[in-house]
Amino acid sequence: MSASALKIECVDKLGVLIQKKKRIKILVGGRASTKSTFVADYVLSRVSAGERWCCAREIQNTIEDSVHVLLGDEIERCGFKGFHVSATDITHLRGGRAFYKGLSRNITSLKGLNTQGLWIEEGEGLSAATLKVLTASVRVSAKDAQKGREAGHAVTVPEIWITMNRGASKDPIAQKFLARAEKELARCGYYEDDMMIVVQINYDENPWFEESGLKQELDDDRLHMSQGEFDHKWGGHYSDTVENAIIKPEWFDAAIDAHKIKRLEKVFTPHGARIAAHDPSDTGTDAKGYALRHGSIVLKVKGKDTGEVDEGCDWATGMAIQDNADWFVWDGDGMGAGLKRQVSTAFAGTSIKYHMFRGSLSGSGQDNAKKVYQPQYGDENTKPKTYAETFKNNRAQYYTDLATRFYNTYRCVVKKEYIDPDDMISIDSEGVDNIANLRSEVCRIPKKDNPNGLIQIMSKDDMKRLEIDSPNESDSIMMSVFKPPAKVVREPINYPPMSIV
Repeated sequence: MSASALKIECVDKLGVLIQKKKRIKILVGGRASTKSTFVADYVLSRVSAGERWCCAREIQNTIEDSVHVLLGDEIERCGFKGFHVSATDITHLRGGRAFYKGLSRNITSLKGLNTQGLWIEEGEGLSAATLKVLTASVRVSAKDAQKGREAGHAVTVPEIWITMNRGASKDPIAQKFLARAEKELARCGYYEDDMMIVVQINYDENPWFEESGLKQELDDDRLHMSQGEFDHKWGGHYSDTVENAIIKPEWFDAAIDAHKIKRLEKVFTPHGARIAAHDPSDTGTDAKGYALRHGSIVLKVKGKDTGEVDEGCDWATGMAIQDNADWFVWDGDGMGAGLKRQVSTAFAGTSIKYHMFRGSLSGSGQDNAKKVYQPQYGDENTKPKTYAETFKNNRAQYYTDLATRFYNTYRCVVKKEYIDPDDMISIDSEGVDNIANLRSEVCRIPKKDNPNGLIQIMSKDDMKRLEIDSPNESDSIMMSVFKPPAKVVREPINYPPMSIV
């Protein structure tokens, strides 16, 4: 494909980025996908036409941190003429120039650079502060616009190109730009709206991959990396895990729409009670969560970022009624402790039962405390442990159950093992507001060391200290695995007829 004075070669899928005019153009994907090479060639083509382009990263302390070497290598590889590569920039005899900046310390300095375009490499590292002022900084000044009009030239707004692999779903760029695009990217690898284009590309779409010399590295990684690590590096998936996380990303991925897999449709037919669960906000306008489970299918997961605790409760109870739930479960620790009267009022005149979940209940006070957790087989001298002797509290107990369900689904979907469908879980993507955000929450729940050898999950307060966001939607799913007490059906006693003497 041709662009400007240079002819550059690229994968057909990327050609649309040259053809269409958009303010922001994002290329996302894993290793060996040709993203950076393609944009480097495009930038050089624009520089050869006399344009000034800034090549940036969020943090760039030295020229070695920039794409300077890549641009120079491409000039040599492609035999581009007219360029001069200095120690600090690249210029062209037509007057064009490629230069470099770090954005974290001087993003507003771009306002006066009169640049025709900005390329940001490793865009997953962009901070919220940079993104907040990015488009306002990379613009045509009023003075330059006036000069253009007086000269009779069309005013061209500078384009912002971003190349990146995904980081975490909670990263600022994922929330600002990718979240709205993810469903279309999963479907066809392409998203477009009035402001931006996003193209997803990976190594398996690179026609030059076999000659790149990276095939051996890919094969080695496939053998020695976890599936989550491999998918992040080579497939451009989010890296949504933390140290000691109890649920792996590949388990979550296997559970997305598992009930829609042809061979599993019948076994996932839902039965039993419909359980709605609500995680209230911690304080004020903190996020709130809602989940609905029927059988082994999580039918709905919603989040709400606005409103006080009582408004969130009205929102959740209203959805439970709308969803025809049989049970409503909410977190009674913290701010949720005072919601019982509000919940009772909301369900007055309905058949919905309710239960206040207490994740902090521990020891003999936790659910199922005296029940045997896992029977011991083959050793008559070993006494099986109860739930109270296994788990620190309800939070640990229910999250372990949820993790087991995700792992069982992974074994069934990926490993093709037979698993009792009641012990699995499937997430209906159509009922989830933001599947990437949910994945980040579910896969960032860490275990915590316990001095007594009990299974313990890190508390929300501890997670906040590690800058892990409050997992309101994940906690809602966790509480939805609440098992309603079994109904005791008493058979009538038929007494023999009394005889009158």
